[in-house]
Amino acid sequence: MSGIIVNNVARASGTIAATPGGLDWSTAVVTGSTVTVEAGRGYFINTTSNACTVTLPASPEVGDQIVLADYARTWATNAVTLDSNGNNFQGNADTYTVEYSTVGQSLNIVYADSTKGWLPVSDDAVAFDHISPQTQKAIFAFGEAGSVTNLSNLVNSSGVVAADVTGVGTSRYLLAAATYGTDKVIFAYGSGVTNLKNLVSNSGVVATDGAGVGTARAQPAASSYGEDKAIFAYGDNSDEAVVSISNLVSNSGVVATDVTGVGTARRGLASSSYGYDKAIFAYGYTDEVVSMSNLVSNSGVVASDVTGVGTARYYLAATGYGGDKGIFGFGHSTLSMTNLVSNSGVVASDVSGVGTGRRFLAASKYGGDKALFGYGDTGSSSSLTNLISNLGVVASDVSGVGTAREGLAAAGFSLSA
Repeated sequence: MSGIIVNNVARASGTIAATPGGLDWSTAVVTGSTVTVEAGRGYFINTTSNACTVTLPASPEVGDQIVLADYARTWATNAVTLDSNGNNFQGNADTYTVEYSTVGQSLNIVYADSTKGWLPVSDDAVAFDHISPQTQKAIFAFGEAGSVTNLSNLVNSSGVVAADVTGVGTSRYLLAAATYGTDKVIFAYGSGVTNLKNLVSNSGVVATDGAGVGTARAQPAASSYGEDKAIFAYGDNSDEAVVSISNLVSNSGVVATDVTGVGTARRGLASSSYGYDKAIFAYGYTDEVVSMSNLVSNSGVVASDVTGVGTARYYLAATGYGGDKGIFGFGHSTLSMTNLVSNSGVVASDVSGVGTGRRFLAASKYGGDKALFGYGDTGSSSSLTNLISNLGVVASDVSGVGTAREGLAAAGFSLSA
């Protein structure tokens, strides 16, 4: 053998164990609930669907090395358990349970001797410190324009609103929309107290109605969370009673059943993403207007009420901007004020609005780090828009394109400009 050997372990036989980078990695990702592994190999363990028990070699030699890696960052949900197969692990008998349950963990173990058995050389957790790509385009859809409609209007990466597109799906208003799967949109719920949904592709094509899941309701709010999922929450049901239930949406657009709500039941509120992977619901109407908020974790858990900041109102809109912050704006009594949300979910005090005050409008991200408010009721239906810079500054009115309407919803789609 020639060359430099770094961080290698000598086996009892005198041969040199491979470094982790030189291991013979298994090309098949392990997805089963059990697997028996071999010395000198690396394995990607995917526990998305189930936990996994890894059986180690029965007759290892000193210096035998095995590396296991969390393939889908799911070990915290479904752990990996090591079966030492009659040998010790860190000096403990095989009767002990050895479990690894940290997100993004990789485990490098080496067999020392019959006394200590298998020893971890490292068990590092690699942080998932990337930033998800931001949507470039937006879509406004549905609403009421003298009668309910299913029209949609696409917005390009420069914030320019396109002409009407003949709608698909049941006409309705007072619904909500959110981005899911990083580049697609889901519209759901709405007037008539329905739980129908319509998915939107990453090219802005609205699909036909999908069967609803969860309590049918109108006036909910929705936001993306967890980087690629979405959540709908609150609203009023067929008895016109406000609710605080929520429904999570998977990264493939599947709506889950009701989750019993946390926080004060209300309708006519709005929701925005913040901090890249979390969300906030705020404002609304109970039997009076409120300014409370509820934060949503990156796993979709809704927190209890936080006393609100800013003017209590409902029928407003909200969206993310600047990559990791949010903005709430406008509202009933045709207000034009806004409230910025920090990347830690703190709502700031009122900012005097720019543009025509209105209610029943919608808002969305576009252009990676910018956003816009659009449409709404100024005393009559409008198609006005107001662009929002990546610093959260709202611009003056832009004459609208498309059918003036109110009670619509909007969200960002497409990672391509």
